[in-house]
Amino acid sequence: MTTTRATPTRRPTQPERAAERRRPPAVNPEPRAAIAVVPVRRLFAAENRNYFLLMGTTIFLVIFGLVMVLSASTIESYTSDDGFFGRFVRQGLYAVIGIPLMLVASRMPPRFWKRWAWPALLAGGTLQLLVFTGLGFDYGGNRNWISIGGFNAQPSEFVKIALIVWVAWVLSTKQDLLGDWKHAALPIAPVAGIAITFVLIGNDLGTAFIMLMIVLGCLYFAGVRIKFIVAAIVGISVVGMLFAVGSDSRTSRISAWLSGCTPENSAGYCWQPEHANWALAAGGLFGRGLGNSTAKWNWLPEADNDFIFAIIGEELGLIGAVVVLALFVVLAIAFVRVIRSTRDSFARIATSGVMVWVVGQAFVNIAVVLGVLPVLGVPLPLISAGGSALISTLLGIGVVLSFARQTDREREAPVGQTAAERSRLVAAQRVRSRA
Repeated sequence: MTTTRATPTRRPTQPERAAERRRPPAVNPEPRAAIAVVPVRRLFAAENRNYFLLMGTTIFLVIFGLVMVLSASTIESYTSDDGFFGRFVRQGLYAVIGIPLMLVASRMPPRFWKRWAWPALLAGGTLQLLVFTGLGFDYGGNRNWISIGGFNAQPSEFVKIALIVWVAWVLSTKQDLLGDWKHAALPIAPVAGIAITFVLIGNDLGTAFIMLMIVLGCLYFAGVRIKFIVAAIVGISVVGMLFAVGSDSRTSRISAWLSGCTPENSAGYCWQPEHANWALAAGGLFGRGLGNSTAKWNWLPEADNDFIFAIIGEELGLIGAVVVLALFVVLAIAFVRVIRSTRDSFARIATSGVMVWVVGQAFVNIAVVLGVLPVLGVPLPLISAGGSALISTLLGIGVVLSFARQTDREREAPVGQTAAERSRLVAAQRVRSRA
C-alpha cells in the first residue's frame, strides 16, 4: 500500500507579508453591479400608498370636473360663439398640460423646491405686477388677469404656490426660533402682505382671502404659538372690514348676505345665490340626471366656474353633492398622511399649505354656493373651469407628491450611523458577496 505524504505548507516570509498588506484589496464586481441597479430600481419602483391615494383622488376629481364642465358649459359656450364643446375642449387642454406637469413635479427632490423658493416668489410677483400694465384686463369686476399672445392667465394662482414654497422654506429654517413673535413675523408678514396687497389692488377679495388662509395654515403647522396666530387674525379682520366698506359693490354684497335677499335686490347681488339655491333644491335626492340642468340655460352666471357645485347638486342630487364632499375629505386625509409620514419640516409645512389651499378653497366655494358665505368669486379646485387654477393646483399637488415619494427613502435611510459603522457595514457586505 502506497502512503501519500502531505506536502508541508510554506509560511510566507516577512517581506511577503509586508507586500500583502500594501497590496490593495481585490474588488468584487458584484457589489458594483448591485450599486448600479439600485438607482434604476428606485426610479421604477412602486410608490407608497400615500402617493397613490393622493394622485388617484386628484386625477378622479379632474376627470369628474371635465364631465361637469362639459355638462354645465354647453349652453353658455354655444351662445358665446364657441360651439357646444368649446369650453370643454379648452378645459381638457389645460388638464392635458397640468397632469404631466404634476407628474414631473412629483419626481423632484425637496432640495429642488428649496433652491427655487426665492426665484419662484420673485417670478410670481413680477407676473402679478403685469396685471397693472397694458397686458392686464378686467373680468367680473376684478383686474387680476393678463393676456399674452392670445392666452389668458391669472398670475395670482401661481403666486399661491410660490408663496407656499417660500413660506415653508423660511419657517423650516427657523424651527427653533418660532417661539419669538419677531422671528415668526419676519420676513413672512412683509413679503406675504405685499403679495396679498397686489391682489387686493385688483379687487380680487376671494383670492386674497385664500392666500391669507394659506399663510396662517403654514404658521399653524410650523408650530407657531396660537396666540400669535389669533392676534394676526384679529388684525387682518380689522383691515378686511375697512377694505370691504371701501367698495360699494362689496358692501352691497355683504349686506345682502347678512340681511337676506329681498325683491329689490333679487335682480342684483342676490341673483346668483338665489338661482344656486333653486338649482340645488330642484336636484332633490337623486338629481335630474347628467346634462338635464335648467339653471345652466343662462339663468345661473358662472355655472361652469364658481357655481359649478350648484349644477352638480341639480343634476346629480344630494348624493352627488355628498360624493364630491367625500372626495375632498379623502384628499384632506391623503395630505394629513403625507404630513405625518415625513420628518422634514419643510415638507410638512409646504404640504399643509397646499392642503389649506385646495381643501380650504373647496369648502369656501361650497359655502358660497350654499349661502353660508357671501359671494367671493373663488372656483372649486380641480372641478371648475379655468386653466390657471387647474394647472397651478395640479402643480401644487405635484410638489406634495414629491414629498410623499421621499418619505419611503427617509424610512429606508440609516439613522444615526457613524463613519465607522458605515465602514463595518460595507466590509460585511463584501464578505457576504465573496462567500
